[in-house]
Amino acid sequence: MMVLDTEFQSNFQSGGNLFDTIMQLQGEVFREMDGRRTLRFQQAGKSYFIKLHFGVGWKEIWKNLRQFKLPITGAKNEWRAIQRLNQLQVDTMHLVGYGSRGFNPAKKQSFVITEDLVNTQSLEDFCKSWSASSPLGGDMLQIKRKLIERIAWIAKTLHENGVNHRDFYLVHFLLDITPTVPELAQGKITASLIDLHRVLIRRHTPIRWRTKDIGALYFSSMDIGLTKRDIFRFMCAYSGRSLRETLHKDQKFWLAAQARAVKLYNKLYHCDPESPQRMGLMRAVKKQ
Repeated sequence: MMVLDTEFQSNFQSGGNLFDTIMQLQGEVFREMDGRRTLRFQQAGKSYFIKLHFGVGWKEIWKNLRQFKLPITGAKNEWRAIQRLNQLQVDTMHLVGYGSRGFNPAKKQSFVITEDLVNTQSLEDFCKSWSASSPLGGDMLQIKRKLIERIAWIAKTLHENGVNHRDFYLVHFLLDITPTVPELAQGKITASLIDLHRVLIRRHTPIRWRTKDIGALYFSSMDIGLTKRDIFRFMCAYSGRSLRETLHKDQKFWLAAQARAVKLYNKLYHCDPESPQRMGLMRAVKKQ
């Protein structure tokens, strides 16, 4: 199976088998693991990303099955995830092509091609100065609030429609930095969710997977200078409830997400997060 954007295919010069040619593409390598490579390449003046899958091998498949995990054997999962996010109107990568061949799951070859998201910056980089610049004011304060509400809406939309990311960190949101600061402050925000390789799609998102996503997001934002008010804003936007209601009705969820975040922080930095809002949040939840 192979599906390619018409314009992309028309500009693709191949003297032989097109699938073989695509699998042999060269460019700037961003990640290389056993059986998988991610690179950026140029064609007809445009920049693209391609994820190439060469087969994970039976050893990797059996390891995942023994751990009760569904093995990811190719690019199909990311291809389906991009299509699902498009249906939900969640900003993500623009799909250009997908291909797969072979029946043996250990040796199956596949690829997914997307347009390069130019003029973007990861939210991890965009937000990291907030801790040094706090308290923010003016347009930057409005941008922070708009971003919090936007990311909360994305998380809520995914989880309410059976989607969880499994790598839900700030670094996997790319903010379009083309708009001016005043335009961003007014809400002209495009934050594209990337790295959809491990996305799971079901009818409903189990609570433990919602907890893992939100915990990961909280972990990745612990050192960017968020206040308790910022976190409460996210909680209200995500839950669709007033602060009092979500602190009361969703108490176990928020405490579990926070515990997940602290566990990730401890594992990476071998210490507790210094964020003053962490204990304040815990006390606020437990009061209810």
